[in-house]
Amino acid sequence: MAQNEAVDHSAMPPAEQLFNAIGLLRRHTRRRVGRPWPETPLTGSQTELVRLLRRHPGTSVAEAASALGLAANTVSTLVRQLIEAGLVEREPDANDRRVARLALTTSARSQVEHWRDRRNVEVEAAFASLSPQDRAAIESAVPAITRLARALHPERHDAAQPLP
Repeated sequence: MAQNEAVDHSAMPPAEQLFNAIGLLRRHTRRRVGRPWPETPLTGSQTELVRLLRRHPGTSVAEAASALGLAANTVSTLVRQLIEAGLVEREPDANDRRVARLALTTSARSQVEHWRDRRNVEVEAAFASLSPQDRAAIESAVPAITRLARALHPERHDAAQPLP
């Protein structure tokens, strides 16, 4: 990994520079903080569903599928796996018993919140160590990166809807 960090990224196309930087940030953060469930490694799709349910408890399978850009049967499989792992619970909708509402279990929510807090502390400490110019550049880039993400999948995200 240290070799990759020494590469002259300015010669790369901007998209590749962005992917490399985001990947490096995620890897280093994961090394410092670990994963929320080291004993139950989650796939990327499972992690995205957990993140969605943390922010939007009570989401249905269909709503989760739409938000994540996945087929409903794929989300149903993910839900079953996460229920078996003790991370998600399913309850019938109060108004329509055919619809299941999804939420993290109390234990899973607590673990995710604790992990997120640790992650934020680590990243905020590293952020504070940067120059004021670097901090300002990162802060001003976040909205543009969010717009870039939406542009990659415009039919899934309207301007007012936050990304999962």
